[in-house]
Amino acid sequence: MTNDNPIHSSVPAGISRRYFLQVTAAGVVTATALGTSGLKARAAGYEKFTWISPRGTLEVLDDYPYWSAKKAGYFGDLATDMQPGPSDGTATVKFVDVGQADMGFPSPGVFSFAIQNGMKLKSVFHMGARDTFSIAFRKGQGTKNLKDLEGKTILLGSAAWQAIVDPLLAAQGVDIKKVKYVEAGWPTWGTALAGGQGDAALSWEGLRAEWIAKGLDFEYWLGVQNSKLPANTFVVRAADLEDADKKAFLEKYLRGWAMGLEFGYQNPRAAVEAVFEQFPTLAKNLGPELGTTSILQQINVFRGDMDKRGGWGSHDMASWQGFFDEILKIGQITAPVKAEDVCTNDLIPAANDFDKAKVKADADGVKLSEGFAALDVDKIKAHLFDSAVK
Repeated sequence: MTNDNPIHSSVPAGISRRYFLQVTAAGVVTATALGTSGLKARAAGYEKFTWISPRGTLEVLDDYPYWSAKKAGYFGDLATDMQPGPSDGTATVKFVDVGQADMGFPSPGVFSFAIQNGMKLKSVFHMGARDTFSIAFRKGQGTKNLKDLEGKTILLGSAAWQAIVDPLLAAQGVDIKKVKYVEAGWPTWGTALAGGQGDAALSWEGLRAEWIAKGLDFEYWLGVQNSKLPANTFVVRAADLEDADKKAFLEKYLRGWAMGLEFGYQNPRAAVEAVFEQFPTLAKNLGPELGTTSILQQINVFRGDMDKRGGWGSHDMASWQGFFDEILKIGQITAPVKAEDVCTNDLIPAANDFDKAKVKADADGVKLSEGFAALDVDKIKAHLFDSAVK
């Protein structure tokens, strides 16, 4: 089952959402901001398992594995709940830390924020096997060398996204102290770039196609082509992995996501239709072709090089260690982090223990609507990266 009520309704009386998300000017989450001991995670098994978005909305194609799996019945009788969360960039980890959600989907940068602030979270299912993040430029103003951004301004939807961009730039040899950031607001930072503000903006796979639907036509430095850093991942409270009942639930839950990922890989158009059925406004705004373009961009990120992975959700520990080493150099964390201490592949075998032939049969058996059936998927794939800086 799903519940689309705003998640702030579950915050205990007396603590406003704004107060709950308060962070000090230095970026440190205070005990006051996170509430009191009454907000500790539930000790019992999950009555209803809540996943919280990092972006303040569910009306996107990014979560297609969930909606595909839900429609196909892959979650069985598990009580599941999807929440958009607030658009605050760090809410996806803070809500999990204090027990107001059970799984978050942070970027590595926001995950590092959680680690730096003592949140006992662990990455259990790595969705972003390739770096989804990109830098958008107005057409004719892009660069293949990100060092050209020194002295320039990058627009962000949330100030917290600086934790995403800083390591991406630093890994490309950029002196991040020479880069200025402006919080241009969610969801308007792309519109601000198109309107002449700033010099560039953070973007990501899937969003590129959605921006085209809004008339935002940019050129991009693409992380999927140029970066070795990891992207967003599923995190839970580390203590939950020590609870046998919760661990068993997590394995079943992640199996549902893995089956949804496999379903989308086998039939991208059917996965888009599953999301469009859930969100008619999104369907109207994107349409079949841009919807399929968006999901194909994301499938490339989520699948990665599957021949070198242990299945859907498997962490590449070398990639993660490279990320943690990079952010230590730039001061984003103040102490070394071992990837194996905060990332685990323990749940991956169980999550991938499903009948792939059945999922393929399910995906192939979907009767597509006329608009989707008419699409040439191979043609769309051939043009996925046409907007890369030439």
